[in-house]
Amino acid sequence: MKNLYCFTMVACLLAWQAVQAQPERVGQAGALELMINSMPRSSGFNGINLGSSAGIESAQVNPGGVGTTRGTELLFSHTAWLMGSDIQINTFGFSQRLGLSDGVLGVSVAAFSLGQFVRTTVDQPDGSLGTFSPTMLNVGLTYARQFTDHIYVGLTARVVHNSTPEVQANGVSFDAGIQYRSGEKDRIKLGIALRNTGPPMRFAGDGLAGRVKIQPNNPFTTTTNLPTAKFELPTVLSMGGSYDFFLGNSNTITILVAFISNSFYYNQGGIGLAYKYKEYVIFRGSFLYEKGIFGSIFDTRYTAFTGPSMGATFQIPFKTGKLNVEGIPVMSTFSFDASYRFTNPFGGTLVLGARIDI
Repeated sequence: MKNLYCFTMVACLLAWQAVQAQPERVGQAGALELMINSMPRSSGFNGINLGSSAGIESAQVNPGGVGTTRGTELLFSHTAWLMGSDIQINTFGFSQRLGLSDGVLGVSVAAFSLGQFVRTTVDQPDGSLGTFSPTMLNVGLTYARQFTDHIYVGLTARVVHNSTPEVQANGVSFDAGIQYRSGEKDRIKLGIALRNTGPPMRFAGDGLAGRVKIQPNNPFTTTTNLPTAKFELPTVLSMGGSYDFFLGNSNTITILVAFISNSFYYNQGGIGLAYKYKEYVIFRGSFLYEKGIFGSIFDTRYTAFTGPSMGATFQIPFKTGKLNVEGIPVMSTFSFDASYRFTNPFGGTLVLGARIDI
């Protein structure tokens, strides 16, 4: 009970800070790819599963959940972001328990494909120079550990890289998260995560250089770099919880709620529902509310997402001969995951993934 009191006090303090978010800062952050959730299970929840996220997928929601990895976990996913925009995201995740009390180490990589762009310059604006493809890559390293029977804590350091052939920006962001699990079969799950904190980033490179005259009456010119403004990372503070209702030995219904405070966007609130049949099938859905979400795009709604999301997991348990600390055989699992977030315009966002936990 003492752990729950401490967790509640931290949540209240962070909630008080969260309501101080200023709406006039909307749209002033950069590196917004850090806000994209390319993990299939949490995407089906709109990212509100702060307390119930588990394994390497938690690296994009709450690093504390990575500490629930039992042994070795691999995850692959492909995201069709805003279908019709030609934006694709390939994600890889790996987590490994280091020992019974040594925590879990995880690696997550998200590579973005943004399609082809026509290359132009000031001297040749007609696009006769061909095309180019921007590079956008996020690589995260997570360490998580179970400190008590109920509390999991995790930290993630993430390298952020954006570039075109002649201009690039590099930075680093940090995430921290904590989960509290209690009750029968851990039916009560609470989570807090602070994500995307770090120093400002700035674009630089040869593409921002230009020839200028030293003096108006002198034809001599020299190359000068044109500095760009720094931009902040889209820091997010999220708090959420879930409660499991056990219907016999085979069926579980889970209710989720969450509050998300965005430093450079409107605050959001979410509610979700999930149904699980044993360890074989999971269906999930949620709604994420923000200011103006029921209005038309660019009128009162400033996002393509309209609020609803849904997803499903089909899981196959199998034996590998692995035993737990009590000598009891532990089942490993292979699962196929899918999620869909509704948008207008575009054709929604689809995430497909495969996961193995051994």
